[in-house]
Amino acid sequence: MSITGITGSLPPFVAQHTQTTTRVDAKAEGGGFAERIGDAVKDLASAQGKASDSAKAYELGTETDLASVMVDQQVASLGFQMALNVRNKALGAYRDIMNMPV
Repeated sequence: MSITGITGSLPPFVAQHTQTTTRVDAKAEGGGFAERIGDAVKDLASAQGKASDSAKAYELGTETDLASVMVDQQVASLGFQMALNVRNKALGAYRDIMNMPV
């Protein structure tokens, strides 16, 4: 069973992380870890901006589909939670490394 068919409907920052790669070379992939993190943060910012814009449009009455507004809000919320968990894991790993005896 393959789930590759649903990645087209996912937000870019989620779809980017669900794809598997077989290469290990970062230069062949087109960027390193820092570039991927930067792209993920940009995608998160755009998702939060879209959620804010759709909520504002609903409040002003130009958007009438409450379901799409709620979906945009949930996408932004999930993206933020993912970014927060990645930050917490990275910070925990840094603390573990700094507490190692030399």
